[in-house]
Amino acid sequence: MTSPVSETTYLKSYNIHDFDVPLTSVDMAIFTVHEDRLKVLLTKRAHHPEMGKWALPGGFIDQIKDHSLSDTARRKLKEKTGVDTPYLEQVETFGSAKRDPRGWSVTVAYLALLPYESITLAIGENTESVIWVNLDEVEQNDTLAFDHNSILSICHERLKAKVQYTSLPVNLLPEAFTLTELQNIFEIILGKPTEKKSFRRRILDANILEETGDMKTGSNRPAKLYRVSENGEKHVFNRIIEGPRV
Repeated sequence: MTSPVSETTYLKSYNIHDFDVPLTSVDMAIFTVHEDRLKVLLTKRAHHPEMGKWALPGGFIDQIKDHSLSDTARRKLKEKTGVDTPYLEQVETFGSAKRDPRGWSVTVAYLALLPYESITLAIGENTESVIWVNLDEVEQNDTLAFDHNSILSICHERLKAKVQYTSLPVNLLPEAFTLTELQNIFEIILGKPTEKKSFRRRILDANILEETGDMKTGSNRPAKLYRVSENGEKHVFNRIIEGPRV
């Protein structure tokens, strides 16, 4: 009986292409709020397949540059927006023989949250243009490349669900903001109003914010400015957010 080879020897002679390897990529639903609208970043494809169609930003894994899926997502995000997002979450994996005409493909979907003011959009080599689009307009028109409408819908549902019990919307605000501005962001994502006193108590009792010492002045009375405290971006509340009392 011959002795088995060592794992080191086995791996040296192993050929990954002995089995079919699907196309593997990362796609991202990158959200922001601007002009009181929830928006998503779209790129216009410059090459086949689906040339000329709008799509979610993303791309294939680079086995030299990327040591993990998160590395791929952050690299592609930075290429498109110039930002290494403070919040990036893996949502779901999609794969089939039909989602990409080039062959069997798998993509891992992420959602990212970015404050609008921090972003300078960039056009990559496979992209004709990059724009922010109102999310409701995209969802009403099933015209994105590949299965990106389905991916976007699932990422949006994940975002709405998490906003009900986490502090994620703080990632969409500039460094200093008022409680009214924060509440407005929550309401834009949820698509419904929240109860003001309950919301403020919820936020302040959680100790996820700290006062900057400055005030915001304008047409209304001055309001305190806050910033996010350490680890405040991912706080989990012990109950879901309340709607207005009637």
